[in-house]
Amino acid sequence: MYDFAADADLPKPELYSALARAADALVQGEPDPIANMANLAAVIWQFVPDLNWAGFYRTVEDELVLGPFMGKPACIRIPFGRGVCGTAAALGTTQVVPDVHAFPGHIACDADSRSELVVPVLRDGKVIAVIDLDSPTPGRFDDEDAAGLQLLAQVASLAI
Repeated sequence: MYDFAADADLPKPELYSALARAADALVQGEPDPIANMANLAAVIWQFVPDLNWAGFYRTVEDELVLGPFMGKPACIRIPFGRGVCGTAAALGTTQVVPDVHAFPGHIACDADSRSELVVPVLRDGKVIAVIDLDSPTPGRFDDEDAAGLQLLAQVASLAI
């Protein structure tokens, strides 16, 4: 049984460090990438406050395909370069979007989402997946959130 304590009152760097440690503990020794993504999505949901969606899109050929997540049903396929997730995948860079309605080509899977953070998961310089966080709060994500989720992407890159 896993019992990770998430303290939302921690400063963001400490919160994300604890999240990365919990994530690493969850995936140690487990070779199945889907099981690992599922547990990582769950631990993100547990640790990171003010989310309405947290999960993975996997790279399959030239598009992203929905992976394990927490939240409402989501878009299943996203072409590279389209929306926040597709842009992160095409560029291989983290996307911090304070207002999704102002993002050109935003794909609205959940009308309640107002801000988004997408971090590519890289292996050997190639995007193998993206981690996508949505919040109903405008401006929810900042550079500290991006840096913290990039720590998690490093854990994920070895586990999926």
